[in-house]
Amino acid sequence: MVSIKDIAKEAGVSISTVSYALNGNPKVTAETSSRILAIAKELNYVPNAAARNLKKRETKLIGAFLTDYFGAFYGDLLQGMKEVLNKNGYDLIVCSGTPSHRLLPEKMIDGAIVLDSHFQNEELLKYAERGHKLVVLDRELHHPNISQVLLDNKAGATLAIEYLIENGHRKIYVVKGPKDSFDANQRLQAVIQTIERNEPIEFIEIQGSFIKSSGEKAAEQIINEYKEPVAVFCLNDEMAIGIYNAVAKTDLRIGEHIHLIGFDNIELTQYTQPTLATIDYSKHKWGAAASDQLLKLIAGSKVEPERIYVKLVPGESVQMRQTLR
Repeated sequence: MVSIKDIAKEAGVSISTVSYALNGNPKVTAETSSRILAIAKELNYVPNAAARNLKKRETKLIGAFLTDYFGAFYGDLLQGMKEVLNKNGYDLIVCSGTPSHRLLPEKMIDGAIVLDSHFQNEELLKYAERGHKLVVLDRELHHPNISQVLLDNKAGATLAIEYLIENGHRKIYVVKGPKDSFDANQRLQAVIQTIERNEPIEFIEIQGSFIKSSGEKAAEQIINEYKEPVAVFCLNDEMAIGIYNAVAKTDLRIGEHIHLIGFDNIELTQYTQPTLATIDYSKHKWGAAASDQLLKLIAGSKVEPERIYVKLVPGESVQMRQTLR
């Protein structure tokens, strides 16, 4: 590969003169600059972007760290991130898994948005202490180089349980999320608090993993234990879709025997029959807010944590219990 050293040798000038000419610096005369550029073209010189960015101490790349890529959740979130970054001259790298964490200490990215349970708090705080700029979406961390944009999980879970209770349900299954998920744990805490305020309610927890197959597995237990109409709160919509799939293979019906509500309002829920009750929020806005916060941190501006608010979307999957036979 041709380097600026090769161009300098061919042109009979110093390496710094070649560098100035290639970058349009007025320190080099127009005649010399023109000759250097012609030689660079003749030698098929290609600038080393990595070296240039290292010198500038910026890459114009932002890393989005995710626990995984599975399911329908991430599309709008990432699009919101990307749109804000692109408008400001940055692009987005999406990665998952512990090996990708080296992008930060090796300064291959200018900052990171984290929604990744594999990233330990101590690791993130260590990077922040070294000057790396971070926005977290899945935990609460306090450091001048870290901001947080969190979903109002507790409000959403409270709305879901209250909706079931208002519809007369006193036996409620809750299909949980991964044990290491901040969002799942926040939602479960709110579920327990809401139920305790509304006793007596029979409350059964079933372990889930935020994927459709875990909803199908949870449905097996619910169907086997079925004696009368029950309510089910899945801590995300992917698992609720799994419940639909499993119940469709039986004589039971969603919205009559099993009353179901999810969380996330993913696009697929628009096609369920009966329509799924769920908790809605703007994933696009969540991603956009995260990018905006990170760019402000990189620019040295002061930022305050943000919260993404939620709302209940009623659906035919939940009906008044007392009206049913």
